[in-house]
Amino acid sequence: MNHINKGKNRLFTYTSEMLHSIVPVIKSKYFYYGILSVIAGAGLNYASEAYLHNYMSAGKTLPMLSDLILDHLPFYNISLIYDIFCLVPILLALIYFVHKKDYNRIPLFLLMTGIFYIVRGIFIVLTPFGNPPMFNGSDPLFHGFSNYELGVYPSGHTGNIFLLFLLVKDKGYKWLIFICLVVVIVALFLARGHYSIDILSGLFFSYAIREFGEKHFVMFDLGNKKELQLQRVPV
Repeated sequence: MNHINKGKNRLFTYTSEMLHSIVPVIKSKYFYYGILSVIAGAGLNYASEAYLHNYMSAGKTLPMLSDLILDHLPFYNISLIYDIFCLVPILLALIYFVHKKDYNRIPLFLLMTGIFYIVRGIFIVLTPFGNPPMFNGSDPLFHGFSNYELGVYPSGHTGNIFLLFLLVKDKGYKWLIFICLVVVIVALFLARGHYSIDILSGLFFSYAIREFGEKHFVMFDLGNKKELQLQRVPV
C-alpha cells in the first residue's frame, strides 16, 4: 500500500512540475506564432499540391527527370517504411521535450518547422517536377494525409527529420533521429519517393533554416529569453 501511495505521490509531483514548466510556454505569444507558422506551412503545401493537380488536369505535364543514383538502384515498393520512419522522429521529439524538460524550445521547434514547410510550399511550385519514374504513391495507410502526391523539391520527409535532428540537443535522441533519417533516405531511394536532388536539398534547406532561425529568432527559445532577462538584472 505504501508503495502505491509513493508511486502516486511521485506521479503527482512529476505532473505538477511538468505543468509548472509548460504553462509559461503556453502563455507565451511565441508559442502561438509557432503554431500559426506550422498551420501556414501545411496550408501552403496543400494549396501548392492542389495547384499542381489543377495544372495537370488542364492537360499539362510535369517533367520526369533522369537521376544518376535512382537509375542504378533496384526498385522496391517500400513506401510504408519511409512514411512510418518519418513519423517516429516526431514522436521522439515529443518524448524528448518531456524527458529532458526542454519545453522552452517548443516555440522555436514549431517556428522552424513552419518556415521549412512555407519554403517548401513555394519551391514545389517554382520547380514543378513530376514524381520519379516507377513511383507508386504512399501506402494506403497514409493516403489520407494528402489528397495529391505532387511536388517533390525539396523533400519534406528528409527536411523535417533533419531539422529535428539539428534542433534536439541531447546526443541520445540525436542518434535515434539520425537512424530514422538514414532509413528514410534509403527507403526513398529504393521506392523512388524522391529524386536525389530533393533528398539532398531537404537537408540543405533544413540546415539553412535552422541557422537563420538560431540567429534571427532567438526570442522563440524561451530559455534564452530568461537568461537574457537574468543578465539584465543588476547585481
